[in-house]
Amino acid sequence: MATQATLEKFPDQAEGVQIDPRLGYAAFDADNHYYEAQDALTRHLPAEWKRRGPKWIEMNGRKRLMLGDKLYGFIPNPTFDPIAKPGCLHDYFAAKLDGADMKTAMGDLEPLSSRPEYGNRDARLRVMDEQGVGATWLFPTLAVTLEVPMQPDIGAVLATIRSFNRWLAEDWGLAYKGRLFGVPMISLSDPDWAVEEVEWAIRQGAKVISMRNGPVYTATGTTSPGAPEYDPFWARCQEANLIVAPHAGNDGYEFLGNMWEPGGYGAFSVSPLHKVVTSQRAVPDFFAALVCHKVFERFPRLRVASVENGASWVKPLLVRLFRGHAQTKGYYQKNPVDQFIEHIWVTPFWEDKIEDLVQSIPIDRIIFGSDWPHTEGVVRPLDFLDSLSSLNAEDTRKVMRDNAAELTATANP
Repeated sequence: MATQATLEKFPDQAEGVQIDPRLGYAAFDADNHYYEAQDALTRHLPAEWKRRGPKWIEMNGRKRLMLGDKLYGFIPNPTFDPIAKPGCLHDYFAAKLDGADMKTAMGDLEPLSSRPEYGNRDARLRVMDEQGVGATWLFPTLAVTLEVPMQPDIGAVLATIRSFNRWLAEDWGLAYKGRLFGVPMISLSDPDWAVEEVEWAIRQGAKVISMRNGPVYTATGTTSPGAPEYDPFWARCQEANLIVAPHAGNDGYEFLGNMWEPGGYGAFSVSPLHKVVTSQRAVPDFFAALVCHKVFERFPRLRVASVENGASWVKPLLVRLFRGHAQTKGYYQKNPVDQFIEHIWVTPFWEDKIEDLVQSIPIDRIIFGSDWPHTEGVVRPLDFLDSLSSLNAEDTRKVMRDNAAELTATANP
């Protein structure tokens, strides 16, 4: 529960913020994004990784991204120039049968130069003032999609992520002016590397770190993020009270769709069968692994937030966790459903039914994330309020501000 002492770090009447009258306080958005500069992956990449790491090439008159010797294709235009408008795919993701197809719904694209807030932190703060947003967790757009297509070259993956994180600290900061909390990426593919990188993030003032929703890639195959070799990483996150926030991206589960229907897969090109087979699979599996492999029993103060993964998976997972608990008596020290509720926060999609979610987890574990300025989010961050109409004012405040503010205020103090 939020306390006055922790919330004082984020005044609800933040200076310069135009307070939305529907709220009466500055919102705390737990899911904002930037669009990476074209040198975000390469500016700090050591020379010895230039061949196996990311590089830009010209192909058919367009700038394309190579990852080692592979052509990157998950995001159709990774230069982000031009770029679609925020929330333009709102109706598409609402699954309106009378809506336009994805390409049509995107409408006219904008030159990146017309939106300085997508790449400049001071410009972003000015826009946040206008939007009524006091503070935000700031996630990548491109960097959450890289780990999978770069496999099996784990060395190049780690070098690229480290290079990206140094760019992030340089261009955005990990705690800029107490309002913009840039989120560095972590891979567990090398346990020692992961500890080194989280130590660096702590020194930079990070409050939140992120990773891929999915099994860990290793030199000998895949494994669980709850495997014992990662205990030093989880221990350091607990010690610093960091928020570990796995975020949607390329989770590596396209193989499930390809088993049924071999073919391409990307952020904006996926068949109906791929949608059915892969949607909401990796996320519950990831969080099940943390619970079932007893990460929270070993680290009872660890805090994890699921960001931009929606919430429709929560109830089915809790049902499965309880059944497994009942059918393997003596395995857990504590009911796994209680462990989930104690340790995991969730950002629902705007299209999720909040009245259903609060039947599964407490309101204190639900946080607002707009996904702004991405196409699948809302046009303006506080448009998210439309999905909270069933909540009273006190619970709305917890979701829109207090829960994320308290998490952040108590992280890496």
